[in-house]
Amino acid sequence: MGIVLKQSLNNTIVTYVGFAIGAINTLFLYTNFMQPDNYGLIQVILSVSAVLMPVLAFGVPNSLVKFYSSFKSEDSQNSFLTLMLLLPLAFIIPIAALSYVANEAIGNLLSKQNDIVRDYVWHIFLIGFAMAYFEVFYAWARIKMKSMFGNFMKELFCRIGQTALLILLWMKIIDIEFFINSLVGFYLIRALIMKFYAYKIRKPILNFTLPKNWKTIVNYSGLIILGGSTAIVLMEVDKVMLNNFLELENVAFYAVAGFIASTIAVPSRAMHQITYPLTANYLNDNDKPALAQLYQKSSLTLFIVSGILFLLILLNLNELYELLPKKYSGGFMIVFWVGLAKVYDALLGNNNSILFNSDYYRSILFFGVLLAFLAIAFNLWLIPTYGIDGAAIASFSAFFIYNTLKIGYVKSKFKIIPFTKETLQVLLLLISIAAIFSIVSFPFHPILNIILKSILMIVCYVGVLYRFKISEDVYGFLSKFLKR
Repeated sequence: MGIVLKQSLNNTIVTYVGFAIGAINTLFLYTNFMQPDNYGLIQVILSVSAVLMPVLAFGVPNSLVKFYSSFKSEDSQNSFLTLMLLLPLAFIIPIAALSYVANEAIGNLLSKQNDIVRDYVWHIFLIGFAMAYFEVFYAWARIKMKSMFGNFMKELFCRIGQTALLILLWMKIIDIEFFINSLVGFYLIRALIMKFYAYKIRKPILNFTLPKNWKTIVNYSGLIILGGSTAIVLMEVDKVMLNNFLELENVAFYAVAGFIASTIAVPSRAMHQITYPLTANYLNDNDKPALAQLYQKSSLTLFIVSGILFLLILLNLNELYELLPKKYSGGFMIVFWVGLAKVYDALLGNNNSILFNSDYYRSILFFGVLLAFLAIAFNLWLIPTYGIDGAAIASFSAFFIYNTLKIGYVKSKFKIIPFTKETLQVLLLLISIAAIFSIVSFPFHPILNIILKSILMIVCYVGVLYRFKISEDVYGFLSKFLKR
């Protein structure tokens, strides 16, 4: 097994294990061991830190991967790596100074609705700083084809830390203040461990001579800040803005419902590890027929998987909420709108891979920045009117516009679209499954109900897909499985 395939497989397994631990933390430990307002506070701290992270990183993780292989001599590599280590400080030092000088003003900005957030400006900065340099050192390891340890640290370390802290909180060994301070510590320790690992792989030798193409590198890094910030803003801005309009406990309720819906995106993350390099190869070879086929097949496969996951979640949601504390049970519309956005995102297939591996990546990044502002505008409009449901509608609206524009952009540049007649067939099948099982219920324990209804839905869904051969890839996979 090649190193790339082996690491991709291991990284996928680690990602799923991390997601499972995150599910236990989010759905059961946080909801039972912590008060909703404290959970909401932690979500605000982590969300604002995540928004700050790409700015503090200054696009260095992407620049490391993109430019490192172009430097052939030891001196030029040392010069480049020195620049990569120091470049984030161009934003970190001024933002740290601003946090010190204008601490009260920043606190007031973050605590318009919830005064408690005012005291955590430095916690936000430190977590954002730790996230930024963790990504730098993770990229440092990846340029040497060493990604497994970094992926473990990224997906598991802080989640396991949160599990331990939540148990200690439940046992009344620690209080909420210690919990939050320790959470900051976990992020800082993670960055430090990643630094030692990265330096073990490739020891830095400082060389303060600027690379010849340093202007190109800095310009690219600045452009990537825009792209990275856009992606993070679209994912986290709803929770950040809920803090400015509603009580903190609403952020907790939204986070739980949003996490449930986010399970729809897990298969997409796994598939993109495969489609990304394939897309790059087809673009480099100018193989448009193969690119179009991959675009449509990836779209159809992900739609088939994400569509049934969406229905499984939505039609079992009432039973799932029976397993959670009652105060968290009002998130049906959040799951619906956020889940629908995830399905539409999956329907795009390898659209992002096409854009970011082509010559058009600059324009799409600026496109994204405009849409991030649009997401903020939607939240400003809809949250005061519809509360936490408004945040979900705002997220769906922003992603709908963003993804529709990306489909149109790829069509205009490459003359290809992700949809086929099979896409319509899957849509009709999903609507039929939803109509049938929306009226099916069993008088058993919620867990048994979820299992029974899910099995019946999957059998019906897969049976129709197999009988009518709607997808060649799915039919081929099922045929091999059934023969075994």
